[in-house]
Amino acid sequence: MNYKRFIFAVIILMIILLGIYFINGDQLFNDKDKEVQKAEGTEFIMNTFVRIRIYDKNSEVILSDTLQKLRHLENIFSKTIEESDINKLNYNAGIAAVKVNKHTYDILKESHKFAEMTEGSFDPTIGPLVSLWGIGTDDQKVPSENEIRQVVGKVNYKDIEFLDNNRVFLKKRGMSLDLGAIAKGYAADNIIEYYEQIDIESAYINMGGNVSVYKRKVDDSLWKIGIQDPDQSRGGIIAVLNIEDTSVVTSGNYERYFLKDGVRYHHIIDPETGYPAKNGIISSTVISHDSSYADALSTSFYILGVEKSFDLVEKLKDIKIILVTEDNKAYVSEKLKAKIEFTVDELEIIYR
Repeated sequence: MNYKRFIFAVIILMIILLGIYFINGDQLFNDKDKEVQKAEGTEFIMNTFVRIRIYDKNSEVILSDTLQKLRHLENIFSKTIEESDINKLNYNAGIAAVKVNKHTYDILKESHKFAEMTEGSFDPTIGPLVSLWGIGTDDQKVPSENEIRQVVGKVNYKDIEFLDNNRVFLKKRGMSLDLGAIAKGYAADNIIEYYEQIDIESAYINMGGNVSVYKRKVDDSLWKIGIQDPDQSRGGIIAVLNIEDTSVVTSGNYERYFLKDGVRYHHIIDPETGYPAKNGIISSTVISHDSSYADALSTSFYILGVEKSFDLVEKLKDIKIILVTEDNKAYVSEKLKAKIEFTVDELEIIYR
């Protein structure tokens, strides 16, 4: 009898211990879950609303640091901030070299590289033409051919001179830098590099059509990123991309434009002609792990057209594109086939 009582007592003890184990194990799991907190923020930076989602045990601190870093980059890149590097360079064009922040020097070097790569379709010295058209401002207008002809001569990336000690010189008086087609991409890359250094759990950054995601979502699923439908009569999105650790940037004629005598004048200006680009494309999306590439090339491909864009993509690594044309066709990189889901029937999808 004593032996049976002993066995019974051991069984009861084991049940109690197992119960404690499962309770504690579940508690540990829940505590671990609680370590990953979500922090969200929206702020107007770099002339757009920036929306950020951070998942990490220090998410609030990381969100604050992220916004601070973005404001710093805006303060040195914005041509409208009096003390910015870009404003100082524009003011001293044709007069003197300016010592700039390393970020400014680096982004101008990258811009020069993209200009060479696209044979000038991307040009950071587009500023005089942007100011002349004034699209998206109270001063927007259709300039005369004579005005455009005079200003086009001031647009040439080859007139940027890089000197030692982070000094930059714009060779011609009247030159003007405008980093609107690359600044957000560069900023996103800078933030993602910061996330990599501190190894956070997951993040999502949307800078007005420039989307970057870090790692997968916290539930280990892929991020779903919608591609804006350039046909505003349909509204919504034309496709959904399933991605991780990458950037998606779209440029379209629906972003900033005005109508004059029934003609739509959009903000993507061809540096060669001085007019808004008109090459059949109404939306250009670039997918790349490098957001600077995606940002700069989405503008370039819009200007280059379908054939030249795909010719360039073949020479580049880690670049995939979606080009929507005015005749209701979508030209898509073959490598995206397994990652994209189209949501409209009106488009003819052509994989290349």
